[in-house]
Amino acid sequence: MTATMLEPGTHTRARTASDNAVPRAGSATAVVRRTDFETVAQHMLNLMMRNVATDGFRFEDPVQPGRFSTAGCVIAAPSYPANSPGVDQDYVFNWTRDAAITAIEIAASSIPAPPAVGVQPLEDYVRFAAICQGNAIPTLAHACFTIEGNSRPWTEQNDGPALQTVAILRAFGQLDEPTQDLARQVIARNLDFLLGVYQQQTTNLWEEHAGHSFFARAAQLRCFREVVANTVGVAVPAGCTEAADWLRSALDGHWDGSRYLSLIGDTQPPTDPAGPGYDPNIDIVMAAIYGAVPVTDPRLLATAAELRRQWSDPASPTVFPVNLADQQLGVGPMLGRYPGDTYDGDVSDPVQGGHPWALTTCNFAELYYRLAAEVTSGGAVPYDELSAPFLGQAGIAADTSPQLAAVALEQAGDQMLQAVIYHSDNLELSEQFDGTSGYCRSVSNLTWSYAAYLSAVRAKTGLAVQG
Repeated sequence: MTATMLEPGTHTRARTASDNAVPRAGSATAVVRRTDFETVAQHMLNLMMRNVATDGFRFEDPVQPGRFSTAGCVIAAPSYPANSPGVDQDYVFNWTRDAAITAIEIAASSIPAPPAVGVQPLEDYVRFAAICQGNAIPTLAHACFTIEGNSRPWTEQNDGPALQTVAILRAFGQLDEPTQDLARQVIARNLDFLLGVYQQQTTNLWEEHAGHSFFARAAQLRCFREVVANTVGVAVPAGCTEAADWLRSALDGHWDGSRYLSLIGDTQPPTDPAGPGYDPNIDIVMAAIYGAVPVTDPRLLATAAELRRQWSDPASPTVFPVNLADQQLGVGPMLGRYPGDTYDGDVSDPVQGGHPWALTTCNFAELYYRLAAEVTSGGAVPYDELSAPFLGQAGIAADTSPQLAAVALEQAGDQMLQAVIYHSDNLELSEQFDGTSGYCRSVSNLTWSYAAYLSAVRAKTGLAVQG
C-alpha cells in the first residue's frame, strides 16, 4: 500500500533551453516522503477520464474548428503541435488499442450506476466502437480514428480488434440490455475478422514495421481464449479454439535462443524484419500485461532481464543517465521501447536511443507485481537458467524462499512506480521522460500512461480504484 519515498527538496535537475521537455509548473521539488499508490491511483483515474468524451464533455478538433467529438471517443492525449512546443505530432485522435486499454480500466473502476442502467462511459465506448467499425477503411484493423469516429489515414494493426473485444467483455456486465446487444454485434464482427487474419502479418505495436508481431499474436490469443471462456452469452464462432492453439504455438517461434523477438518474418530461423536495434523490445513485456503470455514464462523473464539491463547498467551503451542518478535515490529504473529508438514526439528531430516512457515503466512494474502474486499463490520461485538474470536483478537467488522472493519482486515494482511519480509533473504524466534530466517530454497527459499506472496498482494491491 505504501512505500518509502524520497526526502522533499531533492529533485532539482535543470532543463536546458533546447530541451523539448513539457513544462513542469514549478514541480521540481514536489516530492512526498511516502507514496500511497492507491491514493495516487484515484488521482490518475480522474486524469485519465479527462481524455474520455461524453455528450456533455466534448473535444474540438484542433485542426478543424467546429468539429466535435462523439461520446465514447478516447483521445490518446490532448496534445497537438500548436499547444505543445517541441512536439510535431497530433494526438487528438482515437486509437483502437489505447481506447480499449482505457476502457478496461474504466470497467475495473466499478463506476456506480442505478439498477438496470449501464455505466455511461462504458456504454458510450461500445457505441463509439460500433461507429468506428462502420467507418473502418480499409479493414476492421484500422488503428486510428478521428474524434467523430471516421478513419484517419493510418496503419492496420490486428491487435486492435482483439483488445477491443477483451475490453467489451470486461465491461459487459456494466452495460444495459440494448448496449449488450450492440456489444455482441461488435464482438461478432471483430471475431469474424480476426479468424480470417490471425495467421497473417500486421503492423506492429509501435506502428513502424510490418511482420508477425509477438504483441499482436499475444493479444489475439488472449481474445480467443476469453471469448471461448465467456459466461455472458457472447456467441463463440467455430475456429476460436483452433486459432488459440495455433497462436500459442506461433509465439514459440519468436524465441531466438536468448530472447523473444518482437517481430519475425517467414524465414527460419526467426529474424527481425525491423533490423538491428529493435530488440530486445519492451512490447514483449507488454504482451504479458495485455496479452496471454504467462508472467512465469522463463523466456519472457530472460527477455525482460535484457530490457532492464540495457537501460540501467552503467556499462550498457544504451543506459539512460537518469537511471544512474535515480539509482542513488533508491528509485527506478525507467524503461524505454527498444535500443534503437529515436522518437521523442518530434519526428523532425530524432534523438538516438530515445527516452524512457511512463507506460512501459508501469507495465514492467506490473510484471513484477504479477510474478510476486504467482510466487505467493504457487509457493515456488520460477528459478532456472533463463529466469536467473531477471530474478537476480531483484536480489533473488536460487535459495531465496518464495516469501522473500515475493517481497523482493514487489519492492522492485514499487521502485519503478516511485520513479514514475517522482518524475511526473505534479502527478500528470506525459508520454516520455527525458533520458538525462528526467523531466516530462513529448506529448502531455497521455491517456495510456494513466491506464498503465492504474493497471499496475491493481496488480499490486488486488484492488480496483473506485470511480
